[in-house]
Amino acid sequence: MIEIDNVTRRYGAKVAVNELSLHIPAGELFAFLGPNGAGKTTTIKMLVGLLRPSSGSIRLCGYDVSERHHAANRLLGYVPDVPYLYDKLSGLEFLHFIADMYGVDKRVAEDKIAEQIELFELRDFVAELTESYSHGMKQRLAFAAAMLHDPSVVVIDEPMVGLDPRSVRLIKDLLRAKARGGQTIFMSTHLLSIAEEIADRVGIVDQGRLQFLGTIDQLRERLATHERSLEQLYLNFTAAELAEQRGNASADAAAPSPEAEEAR
Repeated sequence: MIEIDNVTRRYGAKVAVNELSLHIPAGELFAFLGPNGAGKTTTIKMLVGLLRPSSGSIRLCGYDVSERHHAANRLLGYVPDVPYLYDKLSGLEFLHFIADMYGVDKRVAEDKIAEQIELFELRDFVAELTESYSHGMKQRLAFAAAMLHDPSVVVIDEPMVGLDPRSVRLIKDLLRAKARGGQTIFMSTHLLSIAEEIADRVGIVDQGRLQFLGTIDQLRERLATHERSLEQLYLNFTAAELAEQRGNASADAAAPSPEAEEAR
């Protein structure tokens, strides 16, 4: 499971994530939504240990990501939006490297690698150097590598970028199956139709703050609408939030300062 408790991350004077709290149980597929610059990528980087929170704590399956980084990472699978591979390794060599890095027994690793090659339909190119791969091929290899050690938590940033429709269907089915099997899936995406189809809950973040957390039905209730599309619900919600922020800013600007009140 994922436990994010009152996490803030600052870059100098800029607050990228502001007092974020999220608890995502085992077996849930969670979609993290928000506009560009909302704090999604910073949150993901903290989740996987690439950044430390300025304050607050993050735990994966009970392990503090900052204090027990190696223990947490052994339970984590991570698929970034841009796959990081080694150009001079073949796909097969890369999978063996990942298995060694996670300490998978060599006999078990052979079966696991063969399983991932079949599952992600890598056989036609897995022997070639990854420098020759298209983005979609790299993405499928990155998924195979992330799932190789049977992680308890999978964190995915924009999972469908560069994938053809067949691969998109494969990934959607896989993520739902993994969640049903007890894995915790944390997925950031701009493709609202994907979130609508497969997510158990969604979180909407903006300006570093969590603005909504719940099911799509709960989002409809909050907006008091019968609108069915998550895309339209999201647009309506973010427009309402923006209008409220502008209204608050105007009210603050119009309010007399304490000095002016005192002068009266």
